[in-house]
Amino acid sequence: MLKLHNLSNSVPRKPRKRVGRGNGNNWGRTCGRGEKGQKSRSGYSHRSYFEGGQIPFFRRIPKKGFTSPNRKVYALVNVRDLEARFESGDTVDIETVINKGMVGKIGAGLKILGNGEIAKSLTVKANCYSAAAREKIETAGGTCETV
Repeated sequence: MLKLHNLSNSVPRKPRKRVGRGNGNNWGRTCGRGEKGQKSRSGYSHRSYFEGGQIPFFRRIPKKGFTSPNRKVYALVNVRDLEARFESGDTVDIETVINKGMVGKIGAGLKILGNGEIAKSLTVKANCYSAAAREKIETAGGTCETV
């Protein structure tokens, strides 16, 4: 029977290195840190991108592009997903899409994309549509309403 006292670890752990316990074990006096300098002091830590004082990589490379603080990130749904998860005559909106688990997080709203085919007539209420998606939904007899 498996109990806490008879568990065995499949990966044995190395005992920690105890430094500063005399010169008999090679880790006495300077304890493997060498002589003087910043790295020999207690409390020393360095940034992962620190390059010894030379100009860091992220400052050497040219800066290019722009990230808009007002960028809109839409939850994306393709028409093939609407075909698979909805019946003819259904209304597709943000609530029904979330309830069916098709999107996780609604950012700026719902956007319908045109990948796949659709043959069911659906009433789709979304924030925006791609041109191909709007054409496919309306060709199938559905309607596209912009919320």
